[in-house]
Amino acid sequence: MSLDNRPTLEAPDDDPYLWLEDVEGERALAFVEQQNRVTLEKFSDAAFERDRDALAAIYDRPDNIPYVGRRGRYLYNLWKDARNQRGLWRRTTLEEFRKASPAWETVLDIDQLALTEGKDWLLNWVISQTGDQPRVILCLSRGGSDAVTLREFDVDTKSFVADGFVLDEAKSSLDWIDNDTVLLSSALGEGNATSSGYARTVRLWRRGQPVEQATQIFEIAAENMRVYAGVDHTGDAPRSWIVDQADFFNFVIWLRDAAGTMTRLDMPTDVWMQAHGDWFALKLRKPWSVAGRTHAADTVLVISLSAFLAGGRDFTVLFEPGPRRALQGLFWSAGKLVLPILDELRPVFEICTPSSQGWTCETLRGLPKIGVVDVWRFDTHESDGNGDLLANVQDPLTPPSLLLIERGVESPAVLKQAPQTFNADGLVVTQHEAVSVDGERIPYVQTGPAGETGDAPVHMSAYGGFGHSVKPYYNSALGKLWLERGGTTVQANLRGGGEFGTRWHDAGRYAGKRLSHDDFAAVAADLVRRGVTRAKRIAAEGGSNGGILITNMLTRYPERFGALFCTIPLVDMRRYTKLLAGASWIAEYGDPDKPEEWEWLQTYSAYHNAKPGQPYPPILIATTRRDDRVHPGHARKMAAKLQAMGYEAWFYEPAAGGHGYGKDNKERAGFQVLGYRFLKNKIGWADDATS
Repeated sequence: MSLDNRPTLEAPDDDPYLWLEDVEGERALAFVEQQNRVTLEKFSDAAFERDRDALAAIYDRPDNIPYVGRRGRYLYNLWKDARNQRGLWRRTTLEEFRKASPAWETVLDIDQLALTEGKDWLLNWVISQTGDQPRVILCLSRGGSDAVTLREFDVDTKSFVADGFVLDEAKSSLDWIDNDTVLLSSALGEGNATSSGYARTVRLWRRGQPVEQATQIFEIAAENMRVYAGVDHTGDAPRSWIVDQADFFNFVIWLRDAAGTMTRLDMPTDVWMQAHGDWFALKLRKPWSVAGRTHAADTVLVISLSAFLAGGRDFTVLFEPGPRRALQGLFWSAGKLVLPILDELRPVFEICTPSSQGWTCETLRGLPKIGVVDVWRFDTHESDGNGDLLANVQDPLTPPSLLLIERGVESPAVLKQAPQTFNADGLVVTQHEAVSVDGERIPYVQTGPAGETGDAPVHMSAYGGFGHSVKPYYNSALGKLWLERGGTTVQANLRGGGEFGTRWHDAGRYAGKRLSHDDFAAVAADLVRRGVTRAKRIAAEGGSNGGILITNMLTRYPERFGALFCTIPLVDMRRYTKLLAGASWIAEYGDPDKPEEWEWLQTYSAYHNAKPGQPYPPILIATTRRDDRVHPGHARKMAAKLQAMGYEAWFYEPAAGGHGYGKDNKERAGFQVLGYRFLKNKIGWADDATS
């Protein structure tokens, strides 16, 4: 759409559906209840129940991999199944974990806790101390929201600590300095939240002290995104890293030593760093000219931290990117730096080791060269680690294997193998490229029966934002309910992601977000060109940032799709910065309050671009009421507007789930199956499977 035809800038008062932003408002909830009833009456049939129960049974299987993190002598895991819907937090030893059926010790039963306290508790994460210290902080969420209640817990006595650290619900984080002192970042309290709803202060909080009396040691401007702190125990004494995150991609980093002295690190704000002992690793987002040399974006540099603080800039280069070779992160493990890389979308892991003669890097051996490989440190705390790594290996037709790489150098050994949850006979995985509107090659992975029929029922998905790389994981839901029944799946690597580094992300950011959407439409067209299917047989799904994508397929490329499933979406780009965490995403999309940035934002604000009389395909828009990240008002308003224009737009909003699909396996399965039943119905795929 040209800017000459752009919609007029609407003032908030001109939005007739503003009342749907009142999350718990009586009128808004009446709308939600009525919409849920209509949607479930239409699609929640016997086939829905069959598929939901089949998928929930897969999620509840006792032989699924229990993913673990090691702390001290124990491996900890949060396990959910049909009997433990909210989860069992449990532990075992490595020796026991190696067995086919390990014996687990229950540390906390979340279902029992929720029942006893009458709260909708889920355990979001745990903040532990180094070593075998028994006291941890549980981050308990109501219904899956990002906001959590912090409560200190003793894993040995399996009870909450009587004089423990406790903080009411808020978007909070903390880290331990010692057993009686923490660094707290929390939005709780007057003036402590940024415009994005995150913490704007760091406080030194001591045991037994009311949180209101905790000493404030750092504060950021309210318009910045957030501040947080982490305590590093890899040096001679504990030191704290305090991060003033101005936006998603810019940080000012401060070092606070054991004496409380604060030092700001002298480097560009778009540089990210990881420290270990006296080593300091930097990953660049933009080119940086320093000490007479210019380093390209995505380069990794290392230097002695003490030398850097003294003014030294004699960096060693450990990684340089290529056009389609990009770093996917970095982390330390027992003094070695691990570099995850995608090289033409193939996984590569380099282990870089310092010595008195300099740095040496070698490729991690024994891992597949195709498919999906994820590698991470086994130990929760880097200061406790001996170099052991865990790896997860899979592809769209091969279920995950959990591998142990001892000391980061031994040949990987299989610890656990996930079950095959769908019949993959006759299915193949192929990789292709579509050509987008500006000539850029857009990769995509296709999984399904061999050969082209011209009429395949296709499920397409993508993300295309925040530098997040999309990988072709084994997907039990799509495998069981789409592939096994003769369908085809397609996953696209759009610009805006991180598959090819910062340049790929930046190309799909700000005004370039339209290009990301063009990329997805180009893949849909390529499937038709290759004879795989026809447009009316393509069903597309996307969530969160992918919700912008799906609603733009509705308004910009309706002729290329037969049905759309839009989940927990961001849609209204005029008001998104005013809703919950929306202001934190300005660095990805732009600021609608700046006229020059609204110029591009309005071109992909589907809420404003929807107009009557267009050939829009049927769409199901689904969100969750407890999502305190992306406001449910986006989905509600878009559905209401489309319905008022006479389009086939369906809506669904369960009460719990947070920024996800449900608080337990059955809810998650029901949310997904509802979407699949809708998509199959609308692309004319008569799915009467009984499996």
